[in-house]
Amino acid sequence: MSLLSGPWTMYILWVLCNSGPTRFGALKRQVEGISTKVLTERLRMLEAAAIIYREYEPTVPPQVTYGLTERGQELIEILHQLNALAERWYGSEQQEHSNTNV
Repeated sequence: MSLLSGPWTMYILWVLCNSGPTRFGALKRQVEGISTKVLTERLRMLEAAAIIYREYEPTVPPQVTYGLTERGQELIEILHQLNALAERWYGSEQQEHSNTNV
């Protein structure tokens, strides 16, 4: 739980879950607001836990792609359930907010 509860971690996993294997630059653009340093730290942590893999191609410039391992893919259903819950909660909050402004 401590691994997944860190800042940005679930968001990074959500992006990889929905986008499939993603290059570092594209991942940084999709996770708006994250610094390069923090993204690199989170990716290394997830790679060390065998939740994601890192594929390095020694081109100029180097191409680094990240994706979910089999272990990481076990989280896909849970991530979708959390997203559905967040959408329900967000929808009910919006409805409550509009009711109080009437």
